[in-house]
Order: sequence, then structure tokens, then C-alpha cells
Amino acid sequence: MNRTTVSLIAGVTALAAVTGFASMSEPETAGTATAKAAAQLPVERTSLLCPAPSTSDLAETAYTSFTPVAEGTGDEGSAELTAAGEESADGKTDDSKDDKKDGDKDGKGKAVLTPKEPGKPVTGEASGAESPALVGTAEGRFAPGWTVQQTTEIPAGSGRGLLGTNCTAPDTEFWFPGASTAKERTDYAHLTNPDDAAAVADIELYGKDGALKSTVGEGIQIPPHSSEAVLLSTLIDEPQTNVTVHVTVRSGRVAAAVQAVDDTLGADWLAPSTDPAGSLVLPGIPKDATSVRLIAFAPGDADADLKVRLASPNGPITPAGNETLHVKAGMTAAIDLGDVTRGEAGSLILTPTGRSTPVVAALKVVRGKGDKQETAFIPATGPVDTRATAADNRSKGSTLSLVAPGRTAKVKVTASAGSGGGTAAEKTYTIKGGTTQNVELPVPSGLKGTYALTVEPQSGGPVYAARMLEAASGGVPMFTVQTLPDDRGTVEVPDAEQDLSVLQK
Repeated sequence: MNRTTVSLIAGVTALAAVTGFASMSEPETAGTATAKAAAQLPVERTSLLCPAPSTSDLAETAYTSFTPVAEGTGDEGSAELTAAGEESADGKTDDSKDDKKDGDKDGKGKAVLTPKEPGKPVTGEASGAESPALVGTAEGRFAPGWTVQQTTEIPAGSGRGLLGTNCTAPDTEFWFPGASTAKERTDYAHLTNPDDAAAVADIELYGKDGALKSTVGEGIQIPPHSSEAVLLSTLIDEPQTNVTVHVTVRSGRVAAAVQAVDDTLGADWLAPSTDPAGSLVLPGIPKDATSVRLIAFAPGDADADLKVRLASPNGPITPAGNETLHVKAGMTAAIDLGDVTRGEAGSLILTPTGRSTPVVAALKVVRGKGDKQETAFIPATGPVDTRATAADNRSKGSTLSLVAPGRTAKVKVTASAGSGGGTAAEKTYTIKGGTTQNVELPVPSGLKGTYALTVEPQSGGPVYAARMLEAASGGVPMFTVQTLPDDRGTVEVPDAEQDLSVLQK
């Protein structure tokens, strides 16, 4: 995702105090003494945004906020999620009068969640079709690793299913392979602006033959502290089964997510793929998946040839008949892998067969049969570097998948105290290289409410992780999968004596 290098002071401040989603490497200098090593410090401020959950009157949404306990943060800090709403010229939202009766701050929306302490989840709820997008900020001891999960259950009707997403940080570029404008699909791109000024974004769509012509996807304005939902099928003339969505921001920053609704296969959120890369990992395919489709896109000028492997509990497997995938430059490619996991845990690993060409990718996963099917999506994700967290785990229905695509890795998993009570627990696992393991979770003793799972690699090779949450309803195996990239709870801050003039070059 794009980030712009700013002035010396602004750059260091943004890294140390605002996002927590960037790091700064020690610059190389010629003819000078070696610069001092950068300090690894906890981030001081983090923003997270949650899209409007549903247009269904039957929707019931749960929000879960969690911050791991971190060293070096001090005792001060706060966190809050508030309802987004368009601000008027005087800085007040359109519904500011009603909001202020409920004790809101600065006219920026109704408070939905206010965490009390790190190490313990806090939950909130919303019902019906009028639930808004949320804008959240955490500071001080609540900022490092702050995670918010939005989980919506819709038992029937359009959009039926279990829809889950991690609320995400604002940025300026997003890739969504796996979207669709087919007749059976209703996909919306949700764009949420956390800032005091309007944001301007463009939405580009790419199908199997390349870019899909559209002018209405240009210059989309998102008012301050507001969210816009754009129906993808209105941007182009002809339906497309497999579409890659590219969101770029001209001015400001937004958080982006795609809500995919299928007439017969249920609904879920499609989170953005990790940045384009030559090799990708898509972790946590359910062992009982009845259908898996891989969608990939090559954003550059060169074609990509990818080797497709499944990391199973016993080692890498090459899917018969789908050993490789050719992705033409600027075009979306897709292959159906069927029930590729065959009843075992699995993750997909994509590597170049020759020259490395950056790609983005996602999986569309289906569980169930006949009219009892449900869909979820798994985008390519980054490894867990220091720590990653999955919030909103219940006493039943959570599955944690860990994959070590290279060397064997040792991983510690901690289950937090429950939102209503309980004592934290932890376990350590060894994940053999080239395998995926659905691990037996540590569960807090005396658990009441929901809990968070924190994943921390201890030694060995890189680890990728995903959490599946399931809740069967009416015979439908409703589920959702969230990948667990590193939470970037710390940031490298150069020593004050270091010469940073090279950053402006």
C-alpha cells in the first residue's frame, strides 16, 4: 500500500505517533560515521475504521476491541469507536444534536465502544440496517496492537450468512481480487474517511480481458468522518464473474473493504490482499471446504507464472491438474481447485516458476452443499513478524490455522481473559516447515464472554495465520475467515542524533 515520504519532522512523527503501520530503516551514508541503531518503540496512536455492517433489518452485529499488554507504553491512554457521520461546515455532524444527548465528543458520532484496559476484550452490539460505519482512535497504552473485529450474523434473506472483518487502518491504495459483478452477486466497495477533510478516491476494475472501462468510478468523494458504499455493478456495462478491484486515493486517506453478497451462497467481507509480491501465502482454508477458487491479478507490465502448492498437515501437495497458474499482465485469472483440502487443514502457497512478477490474490471458499452453502474469502496476507491478534473468539466455533511455508517455526498462542471474566492461558506449538496445522486452542479458564487470540513467533521460519469463526444456523454452515498479519504495534524511530537529511533526497 502506498505511503508518501514527507518532511523530516513530519515523517518521523507520523511513524512514531500516528499509524504504527510503517517502519524506517537506517539510511546508508557515505563518508560519515555509522549511524546509531533505531530504537524499537510502541506506537503512540492508531486509527481503525469499520464499514457499515449490513443493509438487512435482520442483521445483528457484534464489535470486539482488544489491545495486548505491551511493555514501554506507560499508564496513560484511551481508545474509542464512534459512529461515522458527515460533518457540517461548523464541524458538527448532521445528527449532532441527538448524538450529544448521548454524551458524544466533538460532534463526531455516537460512542459504540470504549475499552477500559489492555489485556481484556470489550464488546458492543448493533442491530438492523441503520448501523453506521465506525471511526476509532487509540492512544498511549491502548494503541500498540489494537485490534477490532466486526462480526455480523444475518439468519435469512439477502446477504444471509456470518460476515466478519477486522476493522482496518486508513491508507491510500488497496487491491481486492475476488470481487464480482455477475448477476447473482451484489458487491459493494465501502470507503470510510477518518479525517477532518474530504477524501477523493478512484475505483478501477479489471476482468479476464483487462481493464474494464468506467468513468463513474473516478473522483469519488468521501466526506469527513463518513463512509460511502459503491455498488460495483454500476461502474461497468457488462457483468464479470471474476473481478479485481483497485482503490487508489487522490486526496486524503480511507479504509476500504468489499462486501460480497451472493443470491444463493451467502455473504461475507472481502478484505484487501497484501501488497503485490512474487510469492504469496493464503492461510486457513477450512478442512471441509467443498469449493475453492483462486483469483489472481498481475498489476505490472509483465505476465506472471505461478507454482500452486497446498501446505497440508503432512507437507506440500501440488493440486492435480492445477500445478501452475498463468496470469497475464493487467488481467484477472482464476482457477477452480474444488475440494482441494480433502478433509485436512490447508493453506495455499504461490511461488514464481521463473522470474518473479508481483501479483495479488485471494480465495473464494464455499462450505456446505445444495441450498445449504455459505461463502467466505481469504486474501493473501503477510507473515506474523512480532505479534498478531484475532478478537471475538467464543467458547465454540473458533479454528486457528498456522502455516510455516519455509523452515519449521515455534509459535506461542495466548488466549486473553474473557470480556466477562476468566483467566488468560497460553500454549506453544511447533509448526513443521511446509505444513499447515489447525492447532488446539488454549481456552481461558472460567471463560465468560469472548476472548482474543494473540500469535507470537518464537523461533524458526516465517509464520502465517488465519482464524475461522463458524456459527451454524438452520443447517447452513455459516463461517468467516480473518487473516492475521502482523499488528505493527512497534515502530523503528531513529536516534535523535542521527543525520536524516538523506530522507529528503
